[in-house]
Amino acid sequence: MMNDTQQPVIKTLPPKLLIGKRIQTSLTDNKTFELWRSFMPRRSEIINNIGTDLYSMQVYKSPAHFENYNPSALFEKWAAVEVSDFDIVPVDMETYQLPGGLYAVFIHKGPASAGGKTFQYIYGTWVPASDYVLDDRPHFEILGEKYKNEDPDSEEEIWIPIKPKI
Repeated sequence: MMNDTQQPVIKTLPPKLLIGKRIQTSLTDNKTFELWRSFMPRRSEIINNIGTDLYSMQVYKSPAHFENYNPSALFEKWAAVEVSDFDIVPVDMETYQLPGGLYAVFIHKGPASAGGKTFQYIYGTWVPASDYVLDDRPHFEILGEKYKNEDPDSEEEIWIPIKPKI
């Protein structure tokens, strides 16, 4: 669980190539579990992956998604892995070119279901008080070797796209 004093690490991400599955969802009708349940048994079909990290990515229709917050607003949710190229794409999977750029990287410690408090801190406290504003690029979480879903010792990286305030 995040405390209010945690500061993110600011990183510049190079562009990445991802292959995975996506769905349209919202916070009120959250289909994340269904997405991952359909992706995980098939991830071994992606043969050109780089590393073992999983990407849980959100693509919002516009920056106003956060300004006019509505938990019923639809967005695209991805379950994906990073790949070296798009030469071989498994049936029923799609490609995504994640643009590079500046990100605030937070660590969420604790069960995935407690992540809402971390996101409330990020969007409600950290972003408004920082020298940055949200940028119009995908938001994502990296589920690496320390990720254990509902385990209290689980850790995941939360990548929030930012740009300097003008």
